[in-house]
Amino acid sequence: MSNDRFLYRLTGRSAAGRKVAGFTLIELMIVVAVIAVLTAIAYPAYTDSVRKSRRAQAKADLVEYASEAERWRTVNNSYTDFPLPYAKSPREATSPMHYELQLVKAANTFTITAVPQNDQTRDRCGTLSINNINLKTPNEGNLADCW
Repeated sequence: MSNDRFLYRLTGRSAAGRKVAGFTLIELMIVVAVIAVLTAIAYPAYTDSVRKSRRAQAKADLVEYASEAERWRTVNNSYTDFPLPYAKSPREATSPMHYELQLVKAANTFTITAVPQNDQTRDRCGTLSINNINLKTPNEGNLADCW
């Protein structure tokens, strides 16, 4: 055994008197494992939160358009010619579509539906809709969680 190694084992210092510092492979692997576990828990929670915020935007759009349809009927006495202002949610032109908005209308009734698109199809509530009597329905999940 060389003199430097022997001195390091006894004192924890090199021959020059400096403390030798560093990480062992086991310490590094423990850190990697902890980061992997945190990532495995945090990433799904993050993506679920993003989907939930996109769903909230779609719900706000549905309620706003239902209100506009009611104002239209007050003036025109029918929903027949009511135009859906936008066909996507969110409405920003540069943002990707997360929900496609669809309108089914008759003289005295309407239903506005938000159909999930792209990654939003993984949302637990699925398609959301609202109609002229303010009946709000998700096609999956329960009403309390989705609306």
